[in-house]
Amino acid sequence: MLRYIEEQFAGQRAKLRVVTEMLKLGLRVDERGFLYCGSIELAPAKVARALSVDRRVVIETMKEIASDKELFQVFSGLVPIANVAGSARLFGHDVIEIEADPDSLGVVAKVAGVLARHNVKIRQIIADDPELYPEPRMHVVVEGKLPQRAAYGLRKLRLKAISFK
Repeated sequence: MLRYIEEQFAGQRAKLRVVTEMLKLGLRVDERGFLYCGSIELAPAKVARALSVDRRVVIETMKEIASDKELFQVFSGLVPIANVAGSARLFGHDVIEIEADPDSLGVVAKVAGVLARHNVKIRQIIADDPELYPEPRMHVVVEGKLPQRAAYGLRKLRLKAISFK
């Protein structure tokens, strides 16, 4: 589907920037071509300002999405999610940030397996889509403090990069 999106907006860098950001943030379009974050309608001028594009580009992009059956199916179903990794410490939780080869299989399963063996409860896992993010990362929020033995087990997985926050 990402290829279809790229084809639809080929040669239209500003519109492609808008749709890419919509995918990253989970912003949806309704049948009238209005833009939403959850149930909150977003003003095209403010979105345009944030993305450094003309507001007409945002309006045209939304209308184009609403009028294209395949694009509408994708963008009408998006939902924003709360990524608590940046605030986890305030809740008393630790965060594991992992960079792995985007083509490798089973990274989530391997990480979850290590944590389960050490009785560490996972609160949230969010992984960047490698087609949307040039350097995708996975953030794992664990309940409480990560035990050293679990951190050691994770380091043994030989991932590209791992950090504990």
